[in-house]
Amino acid sequence: MDSHDRNELLDEARRVLKAEGKAIDGLIHRLGDNFVRAVDTLAAARGRVIVSGIGKSGIVGRKIAATFTSTGTPATYLHPVEGLHGDLGIVGRGDVAVLISKSGITSELAGLLDYLIRLGVPIIALTGDTGSPLGKAATVALDCSVEEEACPLDLAPTTSTTATMAMGDALAVVLLQKKGFQVEDFAQLHPGGSLGRKLTLRVEEVMVEEGYPSLGEDALMRDCIVPLAEMRGTVPIVDEAGKVVGVVTAGDLTRLMERNEGFLDVPVREVMTRTPKLARMGELASAAVHLMEKHRIMALPVVDDDQRLKGIVHLHDLMRSGVV
Repeated sequence: MDSHDRNELLDEARRVLKAEGKAIDGLIHRLGDNFVRAVDTLAAARGRVIVSGIGKSGIVGRKIAATFTSTGTPATYLHPVEGLHGDLGIVGRGDVAVLISKSGITSELAGLLDYLIRLGVPIIALTGDTGSPLGKAATVALDCSVEEEACPLDLAPTTSTTATMAMGDALAVVLLQKKGFQVEDFAQLHPGGSLGRKLTLRVEEVMVEEGYPSLGEDALMRDCIVPLAEMRGTVPIVDEAGKVVGVVTAGDLTRLMERNEGFLDVPVREVMTRTPKLARMGELASAAVHLMEKHRIMALPVVDDDQRLKGIVHLHDLMRSGVV
């Protein structure tokens, strides 16, 4: 491939991405009372969210239904044609429907739309034409129109499906916040794999607790050498009440050795970091990882609500636990 072909390919890819970004940006300026009404309608539903669409809209619908479900709003995808051949039994009067159609005149949705109206199910339309039959029949219609598809023939759904999926994400995320959905709720719905570990594992489940050494402020640096070697380079310094007042690290010792030949007799209070980064009992292990990565440190003393030392959590142990 010559450089001319390469540049043409990259230019075309950039054009597509810019077009899709522009499509999503266009949605932002259309958000208003209709979006709020849609969220309120979803929040008020006693049953499930029934999502439907045909073709590419159906694929987008499956993703939107999955996002609703994983964020605390039970949802299911209903194929509009299969629905008319027996699957309508899954729709209840307490449900709310999200129907997706770029044109708003999708024939396959007509029968389902009629049934939902007769059943009294509120309908949220995600459409490129709010003045279409679907848009007019819906309880609330959200404008997902785009200027053009990224497809050079302006035929294959590209920017339109991206915009619709983004609108679905916006609905799901705002809805979870309205419902007060918390990380613990998310964890209950994702108990398996590394995601489940990240959302449930607490620092006390990973920390080194038994026999972990700490030193008082009157200790000398000579007292730090063995604990630093044994405990991966971090020693908490505590006061008489057992509260953490600082930490000494292997890096502190190295820097002291380079500038002071009598480093062994230097009090730890002159070397320690007096405002150490700490993890707290009950805190998510993933939060400890974030703090370590942000400040480029390998270990955190773990304290209770009174700042008393309870243990220490190391990045290596967090990695073995599957949080990292």
